[in-house]
Amino acid sequence: MAPLPKPSSPTVEAIYAAYEAASDDGYRDHLGASLIGATCERALWYSFRWATRARHAGRLLRLFETGHLAEARFVADLRRIGVTVLDVDPATGRQWTLRDASGHFGGSMDAVALGLLEAPKTWHVCEFKTHSAKSFTALKAEGVAAAKPLHWAQMQAYMQLAGLDRAFYLAVCKDTDELYQERIHHDAEAGAGILAKAARIINAARPPARISEDPAWWECRLCDHHAVCHAGALPERHCRSCLHATPVADGAWQCARHQHVLTRHEQRVGCSTHLFIPDLIAAEQIDAGEDWVSYRLPDGTVWRDGAPA
Repeated sequence: MAPLPKPSSPTVEAIYAAYEAASDDGYRDHLGASLIGATCERALWYSFRWATRARHAGRLLRLFETGHLAEARFVADLRRIGVTVLDVDPATGRQWTLRDASGHFGGSMDAVALGLLEAPKTWHVCEFKTHSAKSFTALKAEGVAAAKPLHWAQMQAYMQLAGLDRAFYLAVCKDTDELYQERIHHDAEAGAGILAKAARIINAARPPARISEDPAWWECRLCDHHAVCHAGALPERHCRSCLHATPVADGAWQCARHQHVLTRHEQRVGCSTHLFIPDLIAAEQIDAGEDWVSYRLPDGTVWRDGAPA
């Protein structure tokens, strides 16, 4: 007997599709503090240069939203016990936004709080996170710095940029609703190192070294940029992958070819004189001219980037 087909779930599929349709274009304008703790600077550079568009399935997008929705409950929980929580910047009425001196690195704080029972007179950066049972168990056993180094680096970046000395990490296990808290002290040396790391990535005209030359290395295998970094795939074509574009002051990008400060829209669409940053092409550069570069591909064929011959 032939196996019965799996029952269809058109409503669920439509919900997931709706999340995908409503998602952004997959490009983040700045280098995010939530990523800066990653060990591979090349992967961070690829993210900043939009080498690979972030694409997520509807189920995962909904999971991300679950984390965002939990933030309001964390705020309500703290206020319920008398803590003063500012989840928006009073000066703007919007979420707290932090940027470094270049305008290209930073992030958005969940909140700042005063009146925590452990230190009532100290303002804290607040970071709210949701965890699976496995992740939550590790968090309780090892603490934030060891179990979630990206979260620890994110808070160090926020404290460095906000000029605050403490952070309050509040997490929930999604399986049991158990809460975990940890106060994080500002590490000035680590904070300065994080800002220096961000500056290296932002100002690098070429991709930094890989964390591993082995494409099967676990960090490489799980990386969103694996195809570009290890398999020779072409990156996305837009201004950030073009050799003419350079990050400049105030979070802006300058095009040397057209002597023009690029708008956010222009950065995403590029132009007809786009030329890939040569290090993004897994081939040997053999010739170049005005608005074109020729490469010899690994199979011996010649490929010309830019204006037609």
